[in-house]
Amino acid sequence: MEILSVRNLGKIYKGMVSYEALSNIDLSINQGEFVGIMGPSGSGKTTLLNMISTIDKPTSGEIHIAGEDPYTLSQNKLAMFRRRELGFVFQSFNLLNTLTVKENILLPLTLDGVGIKEMNARVEALADKLGITSILDKRTYEISGGQAQRTAIARALIHEPKLLLADEPTGNLDSKSARDVMEILEKRNREDQSTMLLVTHDPVAASYCSRVIFIKDGQLYNEIYYGDNRASFYQKIINVLSLLGGNGHEFPSVRI
Repeated sequence: MEILSVRNLGKIYKGMVSYEALSNIDLSINQGEFVGIMGPSGSGKTTLLNMISTIDKPTSGEIHIAGEDPYTLSQNKLAMFRRRELGFVFQSFNLLNTLTVKENILLPLTLDGVGIKEMNARVEALADKLGITSILDKRTYEISGGQAQRTAIARALIHEPKLLLADEPTGNLDSKSARDVMEILEKRNREDQSTMLLVTHDPVAASYCSRVIFIKDGQLYNEIYYGDNRASFYQKIINVLSLLGGNGHEFPSVRI
């Protein structure tokens, strides 16, 4: 089943000089896929993510998520669609430090008025899967970066969204925490068939995806599939990145 369908998508930013950020993007993601998007800074990958996440409107083309065109919805319906059908994980965690870990995770369910019993059952099951049961009652300033990102992942998955969107989720983490977070995402994708789209600069993070799409100058440049094992997929990613160009410092050095 197709969860995301992007057809002939374009984005032009109007100004003194108009700037074409994306042109003719076609992209399909089926249920249970874990897709990475990579490209140099300014390539358009964040613009693409912003349009898929309904934060920014396309200039041309169309986007369907779970069969729905979010851009035809009213403001209220769009807010509800975003809250129910999409999950978000950001580089900066975006947790509320006035709440405990558990309260942060439950936020989407609280907004939808889910009963206490079901909320507790869901949070216990998910915390167990993500290895954060022991920190549920802690405040966010009492936990590590890796634990904070796991909390953010739990919050993004608690309402079982059709599509999880992760924007540089390992950007603020050391390499061990980054790997832990990617292993968790990959496991949830594999075991729960959660559909995920990851935007990243990090070839190690991208190597956990089932395929990686590369964007250059607002257009699709290449696409590669996982294949046999992570090490060879990682090498394929590195090879494409070196062809892509861009500034060397934009992509982290090898740390597999």
